[in-house]
Amino acid sequence: MLGLVIVLGGCGDLTRFQTSAPATLGAKPARILAQTPATEREHGRILASYGGSYDDPRLEGLISKTVERLVASSDRPDLAYKVTILNSGAVNAFALPSGQLYVTRGLVALASDTSELSSVLSHEMAHVLAKHAAIREEETRKAALVTRVFAETGSDPELTALALAKSKLTLASFSRAQEFEADGIGVGIAAKAGFDPYGAARFLASMERNATLKTPRSNLDPRPLDFLASHPATPERVQNAQANARQYVSPEARERDRETYLAAIDNIVYGEDPSEGFVRGRRFLHPKLGFTFTAPTDFALDNTAQAVIGVREGGSQAMRLDVVRVPVEQSLTDYLNAGWMENVDKTATEEITINGFPAATSVARGDQWQFRVYVMRVGSDIYRFIFAARQRTVEADRNFRETVNSFRRLTLAEIQAARPLRIKVITAQPGDTVESLANRMASIDRPVERFRILNGLDGKANVKVRDRIKIVVD
Repeated sequence: MLGLVIVLGGCGDLTRFQTSAPATLGAKPARILAQTPATEREHGRILASYGGSYDDPRLEGLISKTVERLVASSDRPDLAYKVTILNSGAVNAFALPSGQLYVTRGLVALASDTSELSSVLSHEMAHVLAKHAAIREEETRKAALVTRVFAETGSDPELTALALAKSKLTLASFSRAQEFEADGIGVGIAAKAGFDPYGAARFLASMERNATLKTPRSNLDPRPLDFLASHPATPERVQNAQANARQYVSPEARERDRETYLAAIDNIVYGEDPSEGFVRGRRFLHPKLGFTFTAPTDFALDNTAQAVIGVREGGSQAMRLDVVRVPVEQSLTDYLNAGWMENVDKTATEEITINGFPAATSVARGDQWQFRVYVMRVGSDIYRFIFAARQRTVEADRNFRETVNSFRRLTLAEIQAARPLRIKVITAQPGDTVESLANRMASIDRPVERFRILNGLDGKANVKVRDRIKIVVD
């Protein structure tokens, strides 16, 4: 479902098909950690944010067996865990203190073997075993107390800012230490369970490459240089994971279980679930809501739970589309000038019509960005297009208007033809190359790079005859 926020500028992503209670996975007999109303509320919030749970008995069976082995090899074999596969194309995983673990469909698709998946599950189990959530909450409480004390005493603003910066630094360092600790514990659990402990390093490297691929190309490093980032930089974690693995076994000496893993993920949904809207190149389609539009040239689109976000290559322009409810008696011009967006030029606000839909448009100015805003009334909803440019030009305005003019209802045939992309596992044949196999994935952008990442191949590696490999098909 569409939402809205414009972005200019851990192991953590998840999935959705059908909402159902996740099975309890773990050693038998086992004691489940305490479930509280707060935990249940958080579970519901997670399902809502990540499209519900993804129902796949074959994949659930693989995860169940993997978790049972990990639990039996952990320091607390008496505990059980609930694992939910989330119906999201994002690459993420996380845990609640109750022992509820979450992995996204996107993460499962990215992993290449069971040892890589086991590294993710054991890492999240480690957070539970080390009680990181409770410790983090206490540190957050202390930092908030320090900030409040300085603010209430009315002391020197510079001292207050210094105290706040120090508390943030403490929290960030604390969280980074937790991640490194969970990596170490997780690698140990996976190794004791008989899985290849180098799976963690391989998967962290794949995550880094995948994240870089998703970032709009520009002259800037796609990773923000945020010293207060809550997670260690992935290269640091890869090196740390490799060092941890060396304590247990040499490379290639343990079980990867690639064949079983690929059989379990064959035919799983890849990327976005069409029922929630999906991207095909520069075009966005939402069969459930029944509309489509095409972004300007050189824009990369991303469908999030809150909004459709687009960024132009180089980062000089951006856009956002979301849906809100507005009282039917409020005019679109009044809504544009109602204050939900700052610095709107009321003298530039005008009513227009876009493909038969009542609409209004205006401009706004920020410190670094110039905005063009369109709002359209579609039934009882208001669709908001927000475009931003470093510099407002005739070309930018024309591109934005063309995008808005491309907004239209989907035909019945288009709605019926909308189907998800899926992972298909095939066997490489004589003559197959990375390029020829990637060309079979015509429905996704940058297919060669994405093919390499999906199959754990670096920039020089090629496929071999009889290799089992993943491709994306529709």
